Amino acid sequence: MALVIEGEERIAAPVKKVWEALNDPEILKEAIPGCQSLEKNSDTEMAATVVLKIGPIKATFNGEVTLKNLKPPHSYTIQGEGKGGIAGFAKGGADVTLTEDGPDATVLKYAAKAEVGGKIAQLGSRLIQSTSKKLAGQFFSTFGEKVGA
Repeated sequence: MALVIEGEERIAAPVKKVWEALNDPEILKEAIPGCQSLEKNSDTEMAATVVLKIGPIKATFNGEVTLKNLKPPHSYTIQGEGKGGIAGFAKGGADVTLTEDGPDATVLKYAAKAEVGGKIAQLGSRLIQSTSKKLAGQFFSTFGEKVGA
């Protein structure tokens, strides 16, 4: 089952600061809902453990996150894949673009695609779509609060 989620967040910080935060595992870990750990393996690769609850299914996903198409400090693609054991798998990516909005603000736009399989996919597209949108919204608003603070 494939999903597409798009959105934008205005962050009260200059583009350079937002870019640095998008590449900072500590900030990302705090912003990712359910993230238990996020370890940097290289400048473009991280390993993550995330606990998610989608409807009646709660699962721990272990996965890899890779940063691609880097165009500092304006855009990149973040791709990830996680396995949640019997619950199934999730994989996807997001194109993230930063645009200056005056000297002290940035508009972060994202277009994400995700694919889920296994037991999770049996929950129905509406539930998965609404949960995915909620999680993406939580991530970007938390990220915005942390960076703009």
